Amino acid sequence: MIVYGIPNCNTVKKAQDWLKENHVDFEFHDFKKKGVTAEKLTEWFDTFGWEKVINKNGLTFKKLSKEEQAEINSPSAAISYLMQNTSAIKRPIVEQDGKAILLGFLAENYHEKLK
Repeated sequence: MIVYGIPNCNTVKKAQDWLKENHVDFEFHDFKKKGVTAEKLTEWFDTFGWEKVINKNGLTFKKLSKEEQAEINSPSAAISYLMQNTSAIKRPIVEQDGKAILLGFLAENYHEKLK
């Protein structure tokens, strides 16, 4: 299992705490340091939808002008933006057996998918 995120994100910390408390082994992928590929973003888009993978409530996205936000209007535009601004990826993203299964953190979703 791989948990993708950034270490100082409270939501990522909550997810990691839940996983540890429930004895679920995982590897952490810090996409601020390690980056993310267009192929990986495409996989996540296929699973969750490209608009859900962008963290539109986060500061990185909110700092954009309305015009800049409007330009992120397709999967290819989203890939370009997210590769340059990994902080704008909704997090965490959890993969199990090479497939994305969870986006964000809600304890009940983790319990349902991982128990």
